[in-house]
Amino acid sequence: MSFACGELDAGAMRGRLAALLLEKSYRAGEVTLTSGRKSDYYFDCKQTALYPEGAWLIGNLLFDLLPEGIVGVGGMTLGADPLVTAVSLVSHVRGRPMPAFIVRKAAKGHGTNQFLEGLSNFRPGDKVALLEDVVTTGGTLMTVIDRVQDAGLAVGAVVTVLDREEGGGERLAERGFPLLSIFTRHALLAAAGNQQGT
Repeated sequence: MSFACGELDAGAMRGRLAALLLEKSYRAGEVTLTSGRKSDYYFDCKQTALYPEGAWLIGNLLFDLLPEGIVGVGGMTLGADPLVTAVSLVSHVRGRPMPAFIVRKAAKGHGTNQFLEGLSNFRPGDKVALLEDVVTTGGTLMTVIDRVQDAGLAVGAVVTVLDREEGGGERLAERGFPLLSIFTRHALLAAAGNQQGT
């Protein structure tokens, strides 16, 4: 689907987001990831997702990846917080409003003692999409899927800004959750290069 954001269509938005991600979120150099693996680059999506233009672009492009039937979006704090907020806001502007929820790392120690915040905006069985900034092995997403299902919601999609293509997509697929992404590393670098060449 093509749509306007000022003068930008979806393809132009993707190119602009790639340029922003490379400027604000992508750092070459050896690092140790959360999974314990070594990598020759680090990707901190929050730097772009918390920037106004980045939030708008990510919100629109993630929204475009959501399958029919999705009624809300959520993800694990802290990486998914700006993503679910951006998509929820964009969904309202684009006429398909979707509430958002946040999955806590630990259950609330008082009150309802729940893992999910925002659950009162959903009904049992509602089909939701889980959003993630970057997927490596998919380990965090497995935990999120379990918590969301335990709360009575159905996971209808898993969507990320960057798929590192290091096993996470395959692991999710084995559980019946295909991974949708705006970029892989190769696609991110290619899109940013195309943007700079225009």
